[in-house]
Amino acid sequence: MTDTQQQAPEQTAGLAPATTEAPATSMPRPANPDPKLPRLAEVPAFREFLGTGWGTPDRTPPVEPGIAAAAAEHRRRLSEAFVGRTLVVAAGRAPVRANDSNYDFRPDSDFFWLTGCSAEDAVLVLRPSGAGHDATLYIPAPAHPGETGFFADANHGELWVGSAPGPADWSAVLDLRVEVLAALPDALRGVERPLLAGTLTSQHRALEPLTVAPELGRVLSELRMIKDEWEIAELRRAVDATVGGFSAVIRELPTAVAGGGERWLQGTFDRHARTTGNGPGYSTIVGSGAHAPTLHWVRCDGPVRPEDAILLDMGVETRAFYTADVTRTFPVSGTFSPEQRRVHDLVEASHRAGMAAVRPGRDFTDFHHAAMEVIAQGLHDWDLLPVSVDEALSPVGQQHRRYLVCGIGHHLGLDVHDCAKSSYEAYQGGSMAPGMVLTVEPGLYFHAFDETVPPELRGIGVRLEDDLLVTADGAEVLSDALPIDASGIEAWMRAQ
Repeated sequence: MTDTQQQAPEQTAGLAPATTEAPATSMPRPANPDPKLPRLAEVPAFREFLGTGWGTPDRTPPVEPGIAAAAAEHRRRLSEAFVGRTLVVAAGRAPVRANDSNYDFRPDSDFFWLTGCSAEDAVLVLRPSGAGHDATLYIPAPAHPGETGFFADANHGELWVGSAPGPADWSAVLDLRVEVLAALPDALRGVERPLLAGTLTSQHRALEPLTVAPELGRVLSELRMIKDEWEIAELRRAVDATVGGFSAVIRELPTAVAGGGERWLQGTFDRHARTTGNGPGYSTIVGSGAHAPTLHWVRCDGPVRPEDAILLDMGVETRAFYTADVTRTFPVSGTFSPEQRRVHDLVEASHRAGMAAVRPGRDFTDFHHAAMEVIAQGLHDWDLLPVSVDEALSPVGQQHRRYLVCGIGHHLGLDVHDCAKSSYEAYQGGSMAPGMVLTVEPGLYFHAFDETVPPELRGIGVRLEDDLLVTADGAEVLSDALPIDASGIEAWMRAQ
């Protein structure tokens, strides 16, 4: 990675320093500068020469077709909920990975839902206007040729980051008023009681006096529960790409067994996700053998053995940041052992019961209860419960949850666990409605060290997870290209 030693850090207008400490660099500065290594920003001849002779690169912002109209409709829906109030939503900044290296930037989901903009440090302001709001997007000023920041600002300089769209470029593709971030303080000066939401890692000076408004975050989450046609199309793309990723991973099982292990399969999917979309929508889970019962096995550092059943929980995030979330459990050899199939069949029965309960007008928790009843009955039939099924399912029992401690479904969209700032009454206490997209994901997790489980079942973990769109009269399984029955999974593996 190219070092930033020759850089003369420039503070972006409107931003407070991210820390009171000296900014991170790749090398320390000398007490007595070496005359043979001058700081380039301080060399007039260099600045003059570098400031001339440049053409204009393509600065078209990277946006997906249809996003401007979708974001405008999202802003209209939000505007109706806050008539007369000024709303401020921040995009955030990529967190530091180590020293002067950051993680890739991913905009705040609420901010992106309202703008379609992926610019780091950006801020959206909705000012009351008549019965609605006027929207203005504020972005850091890009550093183009002729400006010191062009070569000295590693965060915004075009020589460092590539094509750097400016306000006019963003405005053209988003059909939205866009100004430089330096204008934000004036825009907020004198505004009474603005409501603030988004990711606040950028430390904008103009936002320092404001406090986060939980009400704004809650309303945004609840509005995002109902997906429009554009969003549903993005989720279909995410699911289809994810199914392709499962195929790619299954084809690499021989290499994983030969020595690549779980890491090889994780890397295979992550490469596929990066190629077909923005990347993985969350940390890819590859749990083989005794790792499969570990709910979030994202270390993926174990071997893959022919006798294992391997749990794959994976999702592609599109370039518009909508993600799929799909899980299947496969026999590495291509054929489930009797014990693996026994567990898989019970999870499948639970999964089918849960998906059958996804219908408009039904309580959101209905699919949870339907799936749990099947799990509890099955475990009772296997003599794994110390109480009756009714006792286990009661609020004071829950013994069956020893083998399934996690939830078995959630909203899906821009976040893998979408709409999390919603009220309980709108989420778990609410009803399913057309346009909602959610997951159903029951499982059984028999840890290798769980002595309540028969030895032949220890170390087996099975989860089935599908993404469902609630329709006017039922539900559509968006991920139904992947079979859920054991025989179907074996046949699908052979076809790959």
